[in-house]
Amino acid sequence: MGRAEMHIAARTPQAVIAPAPALLSVFDLDRTLSILPTYTPFLLFAARTRAPWRLLLVPLLLPLALLYALKLLPRCRMKQAMHRVALGSALPEREAARLADLFAQHLVARGLYRQGLALIERERAAGRRILLATAAPHFYTAALARRLGIGDVVATGSSWRDGHLVPAITGTNCYGADKCAMVQAFLARAGIARDAAHIRFFSDHASDLPLFDLCDEPVAVNPSPRLAAIAAARGWPVLDWRKPKD
Repeated sequence: MGRAEMHIAARTPQAVIAPAPALLSVFDLDRTLSILPTYTPFLLFAARTRAPWRLLLVPLLLPLALLYALKLLPRCRMKQAMHRVALGSALPEREAARLADLFAQHLVARGLYRQGLALIERERAAGRRILLATAAPHFYTAALARRLGIGDVVATGSSWRDGHLVPAITGTNCYGADKCAMVQAFLARAGIARDAAHIRFFSDHASDLPLFDLCDEPVAVNPSPRLAAIAAARGWPVLDWRKPKD
């Protein structure tokens, strides 16, 4: 090869191979993977397990429940009041961990859709990273995630003081637009650029529209009436694992 030919070859650009996108499958929990919402059942389960007498205090929540139904009480305030009645104002961290794991065990045994668990396994087998994103408290959602082999959780933060779980919520309730923002913050922490990722999102509720709009592949699961209508209008796939109604 002559000098001119060598010079030309040296300047020929090589093909640039784009990195494969990060594959992320995001699952909501309540009524998506779980048959029922989890927050109230967890509090009742914890009270029955630890201090059954606290169940006698439940009627104290009725005025607050009415204010919440009338949209005069924020969701986070209602959750904090429920926590205080069922768990008290300061639950030792070790006891909180025990109750969280017992409840997670209960959910895996009888509170989750088998089809959802199978879907998680298929997504994982396809090389996708699994993220659980839920408004449920982080401390028991993380216990459930460990039992399901899920390493990534975005959930409502719990507050700890002097080694005790207290009713206050840390940060914002992981719901609606705040859930979407928290998932975006997770992507940033994980070093995943949005334009270099393929996100598949599974949820049952229209409150998750901000996250549905963020993702590449929305899937409505056991959809609420409003979400079912949106999914039909937008041509989204629908999975429904609920038993047929009589």
